[in-house]
Amino acid sequence: MMRGRSDGGQKKRLLTSVCVVAIFLVFLYVYFGSQSHGESALEYGSRSLRKLGSSYLGGDEDTDLGSKQEESSTKFGQEDGEDGIIPKSFPVCDNRHSELIPCLDRNLIYQMRLKLDLSLMEHYERHCPLPERRYNCLIPPPPGYKIPIKWPRSRDEVWKANIPHTHLAHEKSDQNWMVVKGEKIVFPGGGTHFHYGADKYIASLANMLNFSNNNLNNEGRLRTVLDVGCGVASFGAYLLSSDIITMSLAPNDVHQNQIQFALERGIPAYLGVLGTKRLPYPSRSFELAHCSRCRIDWLQRDGILLLELDRLLRPGGYFAYSSPEAYAQDEEDLRIWREMSALVERMCWKIAAKKNQTVIWVKPLTNDCYMERERGTQPPLCRSDDDPDAVWGVPMEACITPYSDHDHRTRGSGLAPWPARVTAAPPRLADLGYSTEMFDKDTELWGRRVENYWNLLSPKIISDTLRNLMDMKANLGSFGAALKEKNVWVMNVVPEDGPNTLKLIYDRGLIGTVHNWCEAFSTYPRTYDLLHAWTVFSDIEKKGCSAEDLLIEMDRMLRPTGFIIIRDKQPVIEFVKKYLPALHWEAVATADSASDSDQDGDDLVFVIQKKLWLTSESLRDSE
Repeated sequence: MMRGRSDGGQKKRLLTSVCVVAIFLVFLYVYFGSQSHGESALEYGSRSLRKLGSSYLGGDEDTDLGSKQEESSTKFGQEDGEDGIIPKSFPVCDNRHSELIPCLDRNLIYQMRLKLDLSLMEHYERHCPLPERRYNCLIPPPPGYKIPIKWPRSRDEVWKANIPHTHLAHEKSDQNWMVVKGEKIVFPGGGTHFHYGADKYIASLANMLNFSNNNLNNEGRLRTVLDVGCGVASFGAYLLSSDIITMSLAPNDVHQNQIQFALERGIPAYLGVLGTKRLPYPSRSFELAHCSRCRIDWLQRDGILLLELDRLLRPGGYFAYSSPEAYAQDEEDLRIWREMSALVERMCWKIAAKKNQTVIWVKPLTNDCYMERERGTQPPLCRSDDDPDAVWGVPMEACITPYSDHDHRTRGSGLAPWPARVTAAPPRLADLGYSTEMFDKDTELWGRRVENYWNLLSPKIISDTLRNLMDMKANLGSFGAALKEKNVWVMNVVPEDGPNTLKLIYDRGLIGTVHNWCEAFSTYPRTYDLLHAWTVFSDIEKKGCSAEDLLIEMDRMLRPTGFIIIRDKQPVIEFVKKYLPALHWEAVATADSASDSDQDGDDLVFVIQKKLWLTSESLRDSE
């Protein structure tokens, strides 16, 4: 009996110890789990997050499930249960990652131990996680997030809670970039070189070039602009009233969030850097390039960065450079000015105007000057087999891009003034084997399609609901062209492996970029009001990429209450519908393509709206 009581006591003590240990382990799990919830989004490829259908989503932990899921989950038209596990919900990333840009993430660069040359800005270029290491949690809005202020008021003010970064307001307080006023951040229109307002500065540039009425658009002949090192994009913002559209470009550098501010304001902008790779725009895209104290060493590597601008400028295009070197106040400024002047002279640029700290160079109209240079003059002309329009991951080269025979003969691009340009057949159509008739039909077709889209959206939108739009597969740019009368702008995206139609889009006076939708886009979360996906899902299925990853990426880019229009085959639409609850999306409308007299009769149009959802932390801050 004594032994039995003793055994029983030992069992009780053992059971108590096990319970204590279990409670302690649970405490550790809860404590550290709450500390690191979503951290795997930053660590990329945590097993529980990567595998759709894994333990996070209520599935099996089998090690083969990840690869099976990768194979099966993107096969549209499969029945439920055919290897595919549709999640009821996706995990939410930690609030610290509310501004995550997967391919421009310093944490990823650190984890991958990439050996990058900081002096060449390689750390600001795209470095994407491998497909098996991509996160699949939803990016939460920051605490206190509000529906963005609508355009045109948004040009001058945004909610501070949406981009809770005020260091630029303090750092640039003497330059009037931005000012904190209560719950808002206000943009007076100043910049590093134009403290007293971008509008006055723009008028002064037009005056220097003797353009009529001090209007920089030069009666519609100057339409597309590249602003390098754009700050918060006030230069581009104030050009919009002159019917000039600007690609405002800046890296995710020490002035973090400047592009995020630009997009929150409703101004076209893109995260990019003049580093080692070509910018994702075709040759002869811009009538004007602009740099206002953009802190770029234009003389480095035999002038390679200046030569990249040269590739992007049209015949007769301008480079407006506002910097102390243009005024040459001291010995160092004078040295830089002398060297830059010598370089651009060898590039056949001439000074169009010079005043105070601003110089405007103009590019030649023909190849004549290039042909007349002495043998061996540097920089050389690019090789004859170099494609100046190949840009996705293509290294820059320190060479001059000569004009095509057409541009040389016509002494320019031969483009119509804006707005006639948007519907006129671009001169470079023939480069891709397209006829004027094909172009006109495409323009007419997308005019009908967009009208139908607006009818489907009309119960949900008013005149100022939409501002930042993206056409994820822009083809000839006719979707964006059809919206020219709306108060919106469109980022036209062309696949990196398809016909290089982006040059036609720029020739129409629109803007855009090249991209591969198997990777994340170079933008902050919550920056677009509407995404248009025409056969994008069908395309990535052919590439073998993950449709689930694309859905999560679209959710990352889309503002809360924003819209998605998917135009694709029925199996794709049925596939997306299964994920609506997990993504906090809701169906708005479905229509077949016959409703807009479409030639693609088997396509469906599916309109979705993203709900506004907040994390518990966000709700606490909102209250």
